[in-house]
Amino acid sequence: MFHPSAKCVLLDTKHTVAKAEEEEQPEDKDENPLLSENPSEVETDILAETQKTDDTEAPVIQDEISEEDKAVIKIQSWWRGTLVRRTLLHAALRAWVIQCWWRLIQAKFAEKRRRVTLDRFSREEWAAVRLQSWARMWRIRQLYCQVLNAVRIIQAYWRCHTCASRGLIKGQYRVTASQLHLELEILLGSGPCVVTECIPLPIKQ
Repeated sequence: MFHPSAKCVLLDTKHTVAKAEEEEQPEDKDENPLLSENPSEVETDILAETQKTDDTEAPVIQDEISEEDKAVIKIQSWWRGTLVRRTLLHAALRAWVIQCWWRLIQAKFAEKRRRVTLDRFSREEWAAVRLQSWARMWRIRQLYCQVLNAVRIIQAYWRCHTCASRGLIKGQYRVTASQLHLELEILLGSGPCVVTECIPLPIKQ
């Protein structure tokens, strides 16, 4: 891309060359060596001169643009950094909120699991204690029944023994006008013993 001033110079040069060719004056050709040459060579020289002028003016323009660009780039970098920091801050806050929520959910789940475990353990413990109490009750009842049966057997044998050792007394009496007839029968282990006695009336003390 050429500078606008270079384009203007190029157009003026083409116009001048065209006029010179139309007039075709030999005196001008002899006097001006540029017109005697090929028009393409003239255009090349003019372009070279314009490029030199552009090269001399370019560093100044580039320096001016570079200073402005530096300021713009600095502002843009600061703004982009602010946006990035803001985005990171929002992301960190969201992550922190999500982490707090997830920790709360985990704590609730852990508490629920703990309660379920305790409830199940208490039910199992209660069932085990009840089974053990039933087993102990059954064993004690069996032992009590055995002892009661043995006691009854012992009592029966003891009662039979005491009856045999003490004996049994049977008696009858008959009262008349003048006397009392008394008859006693004592049953001992060795054999029965009969006692008969008549007591006269009235009885004197």
